[in-house]
Amino acid sequence: MARIKRRYYTLVFALFMSLFMSTMMSGVITIINTGVTEGFFSRWLHAGLVAWVVAFPLISIIAPVAHWIARKLVETE
Repeated sequence: MARIKRRYYTLVFALFMSLFMSTMMSGVITIINTGVTEGFFSRWLHAGLVAWVVAFPLISIIAPVAHWIARKLVETE
């Protein structure tokens, strides 16, 4: 299997983190707002896609800052 170069780590991390989080959060919020009724999955899909379009660029920008802050707060061995 071909592997992605290390320099793309932050981008790959942002891709997966944004995909997982936007899918789960949009599902939870859709259930809270409308319940599991007819058309739930189409509403969830729409909400998830909108959330991912926003989440991916934000995480791409924020992840390096969050990593930097975490490194400053956590002791090194």
